[in-house]
Amino acid sequence: MAMTVLLLLVAVVALPLSLLLGKAIWVTASCYYLTPARIRRILASQGVHGPPARFLVGNLRDVSALVAESTAADMSSLSHDIVGRLLPHYVLWSKMFGRWFVYWYGSEPRLCVTDAGMVRELLSSRHAHVTGKSWMQRQGAKHFIGRGLLMANGATWSHQRHVVAPAFMADRLKGRVGHMVECTRQTVRALREAVAKAGNEVEIGVHMTRLAGDVIARTEFDTSYETGKRIFHLIEELQQLTARSSRYLWVPGNQYFPSKYKRDIKRLNGELEQLLKESIDRSREIADEGRTPSASTCGRGLLGMLLAEMEKKAGQHGTGELGYDAQMMIDECKTFFFAGHETSALLLTWATMLLATHPAWQEKARAEVIHVCGDAPPTADDLPKLTVLQMVINETLRLYPPATLLPRMAFEDITLGGGKLRVPKGASVWIPVLAIHHDEDAWGADAHEFRPDRFAPGRARPPAGRFLPFAAGPRNCVGQAYAMVEAKVVLAMLLSSFRFGISDEYRHAPVNVLTLRPRHGVPVRLLPLRPY
Repeated sequence: MAMTVLLLLVAVVALPLSLLLGKAIWVTASCYYLTPARIRRILASQGVHGPPARFLVGNLRDVSALVAESTAADMSSLSHDIVGRLLPHYVLWSKMFGRWFVYWYGSEPRLCVTDAGMVRELLSSRHAHVTGKSWMQRQGAKHFIGRGLLMANGATWSHQRHVVAPAFMADRLKGRVGHMVECTRQTVRALREAVAKAGNEVEIGVHMTRLAGDVIARTEFDTSYETGKRIFHLIEELQQLTARSSRYLWVPGNQYFPSKYKRDIKRLNGELEQLLKESIDRSREIADEGRTPSASTCGRGLLGMLLAEMEKKAGQHGTGELGYDAQMMIDECKTFFFAGHETSALLLTWATMLLATHPAWQEKARAEVIHVCGDAPPTADDLPKLTVLQMVINETLRLYPPATLLPRMAFEDITLGGGKLRVPKGASVWIPVLAIHHDEDAWGADAHEFRPDRFAPGRARPPAGRFLPFAAGPRNCVGQAYAMVEAKVVLAMLLSSFRFGISDEYRHAPVNVLTLRPRHGVPVRLLPLRPY
């Protein structure tokens, strides 16, 4: 009898373990052999090839070695020809295999496509429901930005986009200009104080990072950079860890094995989520106390809209308990604290560098600002009239797009180019934005030069699929209008307040840390002009 009971217990325990083991074996076989073999076969049948891949690691070591070598030293001159530095594997393999080729990031096939028509088609509404972010990519990013809009897919993405998009509509952006002006005024004051105390050289990137953080915090999250600086610091640390993890092979099940990297991620993410939850709770308390929503950015900004959506969901389910909706809101806050802060700060930093090294364009932009705005800061009505500044911003985004690569994954078989290319289910398509922005066939022999007049009013616009600083189509960056308004306000006020030149200490060394940034910052010389 005892033996029978023991055998039954063993069977009860063994069955779930066998199922788990069987599932693990199937996932591993599918990930490392079945799916890659199917994708390789379909692509090869169309003449799409790439560098030979090693078992398990694919071309991961090749990419890492090429990037490490190309970015080991600073650039010898202040050249904007940076594709070979940041995407050396693309330059090498596109010469060997053409404008379509496949390489392997571990077991993940990455189909590289630069054909403008195919890029436009892939990003269009036609494929919006069958393409999205790769689940493999999320392995490094799930703690960083979680299930926010940037990583959502399908119906979940559609719903999240519907919730957040109104926060960045034109009529609402007009109401943000006053906050942006006030934040920039404080930065101008800080720059004047820095010049007075320590000479006329400052590292402008630090100030632009703080300014962009202050703007997004005030306009969308009802706080300030000073209050939320720990949030930005934690996001920066998580970004560094995420970028580092992307260099290593992902193995099914490795999330269950302990490591210092995972402990650091868990600790940082836990502190970040706690800070965001406290900020959300404060906003809810303000609303519960009956304060007028229109008197607070909480009612008009992104956080206010997310709170309203969470309350709506809670009402539908008959409970006000924090749960899934609260976690999604925290993830959205992570996404927009990162994207709204990082993209704007880098755009402003690179634009300042370009204006500092091209004094003729700096003077042209300054003259326009003075003509349009006079002695006052720009208003919402002034911004559309700043066409030279718009040209400068677009050319900055062309030469130094914050995101150098744009990934999409096919969730079912799709065809591009009128049937020229079949992308099999499970393949991720990588669009090398930086290479497209510097393509001499599209932009001319001077593609690596700073020429804002490419975007002059009345001049033919670049072909669709050739200018992608904020992606394109239904899944374009929801905050791109916000970023453009902020950039115009800040640059207009900087041009009116200072004349600036590049410092002799500047070392040109663009690098990728998820986003395109200057490795050593951007030191500039400031000559104060009239104060506001």
